[in-house]
Amino acid sequence: MEARAIAKYVRMSPTKVGVVLDLIRGKNIQEAFAILQYTPKAAAVAINKVLKSAVANAENNHEM
Repeated sequence: MEARAIAKYVRMSPTKVGVVLDLIRGKNIQEAFAILQYTPKAAAVAINKVLKSAVANAENNHEM
């Protein structure tokens, strides 16, 4: 099972967000957080928040 989190009304272009998402797609959660921490893009901050939310959803809702 996988946990999901959605960020609405993020004022950033999907193309710019997609560039950062391509960096972390397929990685485990620790690697993704490490990559986002050192990525100098504004989208990394928004993605980091959503990723933390997905981890919290997995722990609380799905008991993962």
